Amino acid sequence: LIADGGIHYPGDIAKALAAGAQAVMIGNLLAGTEESPGSIITKDGRRYKLYRGMAGVGANLAKKDSENSEVEDQLLLDEMTPEGVDALVPYRGTVKEVLRQLVGGLRSGMSYSGARHIKELQQKAQFVRLTSAGIAESRVHDVREL
Repeated sequence: LIADGGIHYPGDIAKALAAGAQAVMIGNLLAGTEESPGSIITKDGRRYKLYRGMAGVGANLAKKDSENSEVEDQLLLDEMTPEGVDALVPYRGTVKEVLRQLVGGLRSGMSYSGARHIKELQQKAQFVRLTSAGIAESRVHDVREL
């Protein structure tokens, strides 16, 4: 079972694995890194990278022959069923730093259930219902992130 989607914070990885996932997709989190392809764009004083989900329209058209006519491009678009998106994602620094944060979040999440490894996390984890206020309180709040 692979968790694909909904991974926005380090704790989301721990939750997905605790729920039984054997792997998680984190392309969106890595798309904003220094090493990922794409230009860094500054918008409203914040830095972003252009992210093309590999099943998105932009990525699919980029894979096609650049000499296609407009009519051929439209036919390709009509036949395509895009699954990814083209978007701006926050610039996150290096892959090394992002992975350090994700591993730290996973370790922290595992510590809540006293788990030393993922199998133990899946056995020991307990899920509790949170209100929207509880979710907001569990994240960074009352400060302005840099």
